[in-house]
Amino acid sequence: MTTTRVYSLPDMSCDHCVQAITGQVASVQGVTDLAIDLDAKTVTVTGGDDAAVVAAIDEAGFDIA
Repeated sequence: MTTTRVYSLPDMSCDHCVQAITGQVASVQGVTDLAIDLDAKTVTVTGGDDAAVVAAIDEAGFDIA
């Protein structure tokens, strides 16, 4: 079963942020879908290991609220 999780990133504010997060999270093994809502400041991820996704977001320079 594939899990979809939503992460809140209050510091995400621009297209550069979106590109940085996309690059890191998309490289996580098992991630099958990634949607970023800049206005809502959320990242929705389907698949992948939660800890690996959180680490990728951290690597991109963002804290999860």
